[in-house]
Amino acid sequence: MTTTKETIAADYSGIQDGICQGLEALDGVSVFEEEVWQRDGGGGGRTRIIQQGDLIERGGVNFSAVHGRLPEPVKKAFGVDEENFFATGVSIVLHPRNPFVPIIHMNIRYFELNDTVRWFGGGIDLTPHYIEQDDARFFHQSLKDVCDRSNAAFYPEFKAHADKYFFIPHRQETRGIGGIFYDRLTPEKTGESWDRIFDFSRHVGEAFVPIYSELANRNRNRVFTPENERWQQLRRGRYVEFNLVYDAGTKFGLETNGRIESILMSLPPLAQWAYNFEAPKGSPEADTLALLKPGIDWLAE
Repeated sequence: MTTTKETIAADYSGIQDGICQGLEALDGVSVFEEEVWQRDGGGGGRTRIIQQGDLIERGGVNFSAVHGRLPEPVKKAFGVDEENFFATGVSIVLHPRNPFVPIIHMNIRYFELNDTVRWFGGGIDLTPHYIEQDDARFFHQSLKDVCDRSNAAFYPEFKAHADKYFFIPHRQETRGIGGIFYDRLTPEKTGESWDRIFDFSRHVGEAFVPIYSELANRNRNRVFTPENERWQQLRRGRYVEFNLVYDAGTKFGLETNGRIESILMSLPPLAQWAYNFEAPKGSPEADTLALLKPGIDWLAE
């Protein structure tokens, strides 16, 4: 079996390297700044931030491998009694300059308490400021292809999980068009071996740059107006609301004494909150709002 915590962390570290190289080539102007950090209590990571590029206004690609004592709130949330934990993963959020290029988030992670209590989690989701049906179809088809490579049951299950997870109850809208989201994958849950689940996790990470490169290059040179930028900042505000109120990764990082700057790198450089904003009927903004709901089959003809 190759799925030891050491080999998983090493592979995730390599995936971070490959993604950063791919994004620097895609942006063409800016490069990542790296900060290596240590966690009080055990472990550490590498925070990499790219800013003020041609494509990316701000983005982060983080790797961490941390261990130590599991805080009581996390033990209660996970329903476990174990004291010591190990967690490793790669987490990405990109906020583009052009409002017609979508925000994207990816996370692949592994959590372990002991030889019998451990699991993989993660996923990719897309938050367009303006929803383009062809882009949504490409995105979801690409994720289905990644899932089908491992297990044909994964995409419908993980797509439904993403629709449910990335929902903002107080707004009654989804954060974006979803994607795939999975948690606590084990051989017992999936019928796949640990090695096969690990392969799937790697495939998700390796798919990130090709998928985002296609979406970015389709839209990065589109002309936009100040009104488009204002809408972009309003949609970023919704993104912030979800991450600060509902995101499980944010809560886990804060409750396990994680590095604050790395945890909050998901926040955009600029966002807006307008009082009682209503998109004009028939506008592209209203069309996007109408599609921010769970259960849409983006692959339907």
